Amino acid sequence: MEAITLNIPVLALRGLTVFPHMNLTFDVERRISIAALERAMETDQDIFLVTQKEIGVNAPTEADLYQVGTISHITQILRFSPTTVRVIVEGRRRARMRRLWQTEPYLQANVEILTEENPSEAFRQSPRTEALLRQTWSQFHEYAELAGNLPEEVVARVMDCRDVGFLADFIAQNVALRHTDKQEILEEMAPFIRLRKINAILARECNVLGYEREIEGKVREHLSQSQKDQILRTQIRVLQDELGEGEEDDEIETYRQKIRALELAEDVEKHLLKEVNKLSKQPFGSAESAVIRNYLDVCLEMPWNATTKERVSVDAARKVLERDHFGLEKVKERILETIAVRQMNPEGKGQIICLVGPPGVGKTSIAISVASALNRKLARLSLGGVRDEADIRGHRKTYIGAMPGRIIEAISRSGSMNPLLLLDEIDKMGNDYRGDPAAALLEVLDSEQNHSFRDHFLEIPVDLSKVMFITTANTTDTIPRPLLDRMEVIQLSSYMDEEKLQIARRHLLPKQMAEHGIKKGALRVSDDVLRAVIRDYTRESGVRLLERRLAAICRKANMRLLAGSVKRITVTEEELPVFLDCQPYPPALHTDREEVGIVNGLAWTEHGGEILEVEVNVMDGSGKLELTGNLGDVMKESVQTALSCLRSRAALLDIPADFYKTKDIHVHFPEGAVPKDGPSAGIAVATALLSALTGRKIKAGIAMTGEITLRGRVLPIGGLKEKTMAARRHGITTVLIPKDNERDLEEIDQTVRAALRFVPVESVDQVFAEVFLDPPAREEKTSVAAFAPVKRESAGDAALRQ
Repeated sequence: MEAITLNIPVLALRGLTVFPHMNLTFDVERRISIAALERAMETDQDIFLVTQKEIGVNAPTEADLYQVGTISHITQILRFSPTTVRVIVEGRRRARMRRLWQTEPYLQANVEILTEENPSEAFRQSPRTEALLRQTWSQFHEYAELAGNLPEEVVARVMDCRDVGFLADFIAQNVALRHTDKQEILEEMAPFIRLRKINAILARECNVLGYEREIEGKVREHLSQSQKDQILRTQIRVLQDELGEGEEDDEIETYRQKIRALELAEDVEKHLLKEVNKLSKQPFGSAESAVIRNYLDVCLEMPWNATTKERVSVDAARKVLERDHFGLEKVKERILETIAVRQMNPEGKGQIICLVGPPGVGKTSIAISVASALNRKLARLSLGGVRDEADIRGHRKTYIGAMPGRIIEAISRSGSMNPLLLLDEIDKMGNDYRGDPAAALLEVLDSEQNHSFRDHFLEIPVDLSKVMFITTANTTDTIPRPLLDRMEVIQLSSYMDEEKLQIARRHLLPKQMAEHGIKKGALRVSDDVLRAVIRDYTRESGVRLLERRLAAICRKANMRLLAGSVKRITVTEEELPVFLDCQPYPPALHTDREEVGIVNGLAWTEHGGEILEVEVNVMDGSGKLELTGNLGDVMKESVQTALSCLRSRAALLDIPADFYKTKDIHVHFPEGAVPKDGPSAGIAVATALLSALTGRKIKAGIAMTGEITLRGRVLPIGGLKEKTMAARRHGITTVLIPKDNERDLEEIDQTVRAALRFVPVESVDQVFAEVFLDPPAREEKTSVAAFAPVKRESAGDAALRQ
C-alpha cells in the first residue's frame, strides 16, 4: 500500500503530547507557532503536532523534534492578547515527519501518515487480551486512588473501555507522565504492546506515588506536631504575660541562640542545652533557676573560640626583653630559646616555665614582657597563701556562692583561649583539710593532660593546651617534687651592684621622677650617688628597696622645688642621709679585724646571699654545749659534726683531749629572730670552735662556706653566686669554697671574680692552714672571755632602721 504524505504546518509542543482521537487545550505564545495555527485556519488544513526533545529550545529545527507526532484538527482558537492564544485541538492520526522544509515564518513539513495495526476479533476476545485489560484496570484503579485528582468521568471511561489501542492512548493522554514516556507510547504502532508499556509505566507511577504519600504523611505529621507545639507555646506565652513572666521565655531562647552561635563541640553544646531545658522547666523565682542562670552566664562568658594571633619571633622578643630588662643575660637567652622552639614548631606542646629567684629581681616583669613579645593576653594569678584545692578547680555549682576556679576565671578575664597565665608565688601555697592546691595543679601544668581540664563548676572539658604558663617562686624547696618535675626551672640570681646602677639609671629613676611630676632636668643624681645608695642604703638581691630609696629622694626634691628657693637640685653623697631620712648601714663587721672565736660564714636566703657570723665562747664547766640563734635541726647537727671532727683531731690540733668534759661551749649565730638552717656553715663552725679552744686569731677579710663531715672532708654547697656577691658587698677579700664548687665559678660575674680571692679546699686541714694567723707565744695567749664585747646591730634594730 502506497504511503500517504501531506505538506502541512507544524506546531512544536513543549512538554505536551497529543494522541489520536483525544481533545487537548493548551496556550500558544511563540510567534512561529501562532503563525502555523493561523496558516492552518486560513487554508482549512490540519496541523501536525509534534513534541520537542528539549523544552528549553525556543527556535527548534528538525533535529530538535521527535519524528512521530499527531495530525490534529483545530477546533477553536481564543486570542487573549497579540502574543498569546488558546487553542483546542482534536487528534486524528499518527504521522511521521519526513522533512522539515520551512522554519520561517512558521514551521512546515512533509509528513507521512502511519497505519496502526488492527487486531482481529478473535484476538480481541482472547483470554490473553482479557488478562491484559484486567491488569490495566487494576493498575489504573490503584493509580487513581493514590493520585486522588483524576476526574470521575476519566476513571469511568477507562473502566468501560475494551479497545486495547484506544485504552493505552486514553490513559497516556490523561495521566501525568513524563513527555518521554508519552512519546514512547505514541511511537508504538502495536496496540497490545502499547498497553503493556502503559501497564509497566502505571506500576512504576504507583510505586512513586506510594513513596510520595509516605513522605507526605511524615511531613504532615511533623508539621502537625510543630503547629501543635506552636499553639501550646503561644498559649503559655499569653498566660505568662498575664502573670508577668513573659520575659523568661525570651531569655531561654536567647540562651539557646548564644550557645548555638558559639559552635562548641557536640558534647559540650548538648550539655549546655540540657541545662537550658532544665531552666525552662523551673518555676518562676525558684532557687534552682538562679543557680542554673549563674552557671550558664559563666559558661557563656568563656572565650571558647576566641584566640589572639601569636607573634612568635625571636628577634621581636629579644627587642622587648632588652628594652624592659638590663642584665639577666642567661635568663633572657633561655626564654628566647623557648620562643625559638615555638617559632620552628608552632604546633608543638608548650613548656611550663618556672622562674626562680630572690624577690625584686624581675620575675614577674619578665613574664609580662614575654606576653607582650608573643602578643598574648596576660592574666596573673597570685597563689601565695592559697590553701584550698577548690581555688584551683572551683566549687560544685550546687553550693551557695559557687564559682569556677582561678584558672578558668583567669582565662575568662583574659578574653582569649591562648593567654599567658602567670602563676605568681607558686612556692607559697599551703594545704590543709580542704585539700592540696598543688595536687590540683598537677593536671593544669601537664601538657599531656591539660587538653581536657575539667573545672568542678563548669563540668565540661576546657582545652588548656594552647595556654602558656609561667610560674614564679623564690625557692624550689617548698614546691612538691611532682609539681616541680612538670616545670622547666630558670634560675634568676641576684643583681650585681653595677647592674643595679644601670637599672636605676635607665628604669627606676625616670619612672619615679615621672610619678612624682619632676621634669627631666630638675633633679640630677650622679652615678657615684647611685652607687652610694646601692652600697650603703640597700642590702638586697633585687631592686625594690632601691626603688623606694629613689622615691624618697624624689619626695624630698619635690619639697625643695615647691619651696621656690631652687629650680634644680643636685644630690650629693653627703646629703643622702637628709634625702633618705635614715643613716647608712654600718660598715661590714670583721672585715679588717683579727679576732678569736668569730668567723664569717656565707648563707643563701630567698632574698639573696648574706654574711652569717658564727660566735663561739669556751668557758670552764662540765662539758655542756649550748646552741642559740634560732637554728634548724640540720644546722644543729652540723655543729655536732664539727665538734666531733675536732675531738677526733685533738692531738693534731693542740687541743686538750678532755675539753669536751672540762669546758662548756656556747655557739651562737647573731640575729636570733631570723630562722637559720642548712649544713653549709660546717667549716665556719669548726674554724670558730678551734679558734676559741686554742685562742688563735683568724685573719681579717675572710669568709667561708662548705659542709663538713666527721672525717674532716669539705662537701659542695649551693647558691655560690649569691654568697660571693654578699661577700663582695660586705668588703670580704678572701672566700674559702669547697673544691667541688670550683666549676661554679664560671657562673660568677667577672667583677666579683676579680674582686675576691677564691681558695678551694677539700679538708678542714686546708681551711685551718689558710685562715689562722701564726700561733703566738704561749704566754701571749689570751682567753676569749677577756675580749671586750663588740656592739652589733640586732635584727630588730635593722628592721626599724629600714
